[in-house]
Amino acid sequence: MFIHIGDDHVIQSKDVVAIIDNSLISSSSIIEEMIHNQRKEKQVIETEDYQAKSIVITNDVIYFSPLSVYTLKKRANMMTTLNKLEDFSEESDF
Repeated sequence: MFIHIGDDHVIQSKDVVAIIDNSLISSSSIIEEMIHNQRKEKQVIETEDYQAKSIVITNDVIYFSPLSVYTLKKRANMMTTLNKLEDFSEESDF
């Protein structure tokens, strides 16, 4: 399934490693270093207006999203629920 993470970016949910609140960057030197290294390799996609609320880490790229962690979690859960409904509808023989 896919998740719209804002700024016209859509990613596959299976590629998501972590979704982190943007305010946690400054509290973790490991996260800061990881983002710094990925920026060097041009593997970071910033939000258009640089007002990121969350960071979505995938297998290949780090996205700064204008959406909150809570909103992204709801979207991911909604896609899981829809996927289950699709599976259920395929099993019924009416």
